[in-house]
Amino acid sequence: QDSWVNSSSGGSPDCCHPDTFWGPTDLSELLKEGTKESHDRAENTQFVKDFLKGRIKKGLFKLATTALYFTYCALEEEMDRNKDNPVFAPLYFPLELHRKEALIKDMKYFYGEDWKEKIQCSDATRQYVDRIHHVGQHEPELLVAHAYTRYMGDLSGGQVLKKVAQRALKLPITEEGIQFYTFENISNAQKFKQLYRARLNALDLDKNCKERIVEEANRAFRFNMEVFDELDKIGRSLVEEAQDGGVPVHDGKGDIRKCPYYADKLGNAAAGCPYHTVVALAKQPIVQLILAACVAVAAGAAAWYVM
Repeated sequence: QDSWVNSSSGGSPDCCHPDTFWGPTDLSELLKEGTKESHDRAENTQFVKDFLKGRIKKGLFKLATTALYFTYCALEEEMDRNKDNPVFAPLYFPLELHRKEALIKDMKYFYGEDWKEKIQCSDATRQYVDRIHHVGQHEPELLVAHAYTRYMGDLSGGQVLKKVAQRALKLPITEEGIQFYTFENISNAQKFKQLYRARLNALDLDKNCKERIVEEANRAFRFNMEVFDELDKIGRSLVEEAQDGGVPVHDGKGDIRKCPYYADKLGNAAAGCPYHTVVALAKQPIVQLILAACVAVAAGAAAWYVM
């Protein structure tokens, strides 16, 4: 694809015309650039900020998992419906991506075998689900936006939230309750995401259709933010559950897997008084620099998840 258009007179590039240079045309890049503002807004919702800091009550996490269950039931039903549709078929990876069965395991863990009788779809989630069904049945090309927004986030920032939830809620190391975040059939998340983006870019779509997909991706972000806001309001009325003492779960300023200082403190918390140790170390200039560097890591990771 040329980065400029031909002039009307001689067919040669008109490099001086202000409208001749085009932006990205690959759908993956259009989605990345076109949803950047939505990323920022979503990661700054109170629910997400509290979650990253480990301030997540078990009751609220159960409700968030319930919202995910209804969302993915709708999304994967419509993906199955359109698995042979050329506007979506290249992005159909049921073995690698589908989350419904994993979510059922999480629901059983949190609610018991009779979990279906104990849950209901919230108002905000219902609106999201209704939109997914409409798209899948009437505008299947826009299903691309919903699949991209959810699954790429799950494989990125979702892995940060997995660690935070496991530690904050003291979930089993065998990962019961967080099966949603575990992709057993993807050995290398980074390579899979590259494959997925390549498939996105290979879709035979015109410019107008790509713009509509980006618009729909932003709509998907808005639906998710409405769910987050709904959960935040519910969370204020839930009784805080007692947590054991120790090193804070996550300071909200970095990925605990990538910040060596914080990971080291988690591993050596039992050596002394965690609170005083952390406070003392946090006053050291070098530690402050490391924590500052971790801020950018968490922001990027969370942005990919909150969709």
